[in-house]
Amino acid sequence: MNSLFPKENIIFNLADADVKYYPSIFDIENADEIFHKLINEIPWQLDHITVFGKTHPQPRLTALYGNEGKPYGYSNIVMQPHHWSPLIMYIKNEVEKICEENFSTVLLNNYRDGKDSNGWHADNEKELGRNPIIASVSFGAERVFQLKHNTIVNLKQNIILEHGSLLIMKGTTQHFWKHQIPKTAKPIGSRINLTFRIIK
Repeated sequence: MNSLFPKENIIFNLADADVKYYPSIFDIENADEIFHKLINEIPWQLDHITVFGKTHPQPRLTALYGNEGKPYGYSNIVMQPHHWSPLIMYIKNEVEKICEENFSTVLLNNYRDGKDSNGWHADNEKELGRNPIIASVSFGAERVFQLKHNTIVNLKQNIILEHGSLLIMKGTTQHFWKHQIPKTAKPIGSRINLTFRIIK
């Protein structure tokens, strides 16, 4: 597989944030190949989350890969990482070329259809440290990624995450902004994203 190193990117001029979007870091052929391998090779799991005292299935499938001894927890779920696979390492290396960072962990999400989602949240868990960098690669169906400022009510941003794209959030973004992948009634296929991060 060969990467298509991005020649252009989009920098969003958002208060209290550092958000950059690369529409294509993998060409279509490579992105298609990676997507099908992720669907079939990843040991996807379905966890349950408890919200307001009620427990229900998380509306997406997940998997965690990373360095040994680096579990990751969110929403009262603690995940133990699988060892890096050749496929995940390949994607990781391409992302690190752009970000110039060495990521320790990647959380994978499989949004099986438009009913799967991820509600408003910030990637601000204490093990990520101050001003974490989050690098999110998307494969498969396009989904809307929504951002909203914590205190400036009318400050929002929608980004269409394309097949083979990379979204980078760093600086104070996680302290001042929340983000989500909302449900959609449109008949769409699966989307897989990999969110690379550094656990301190």
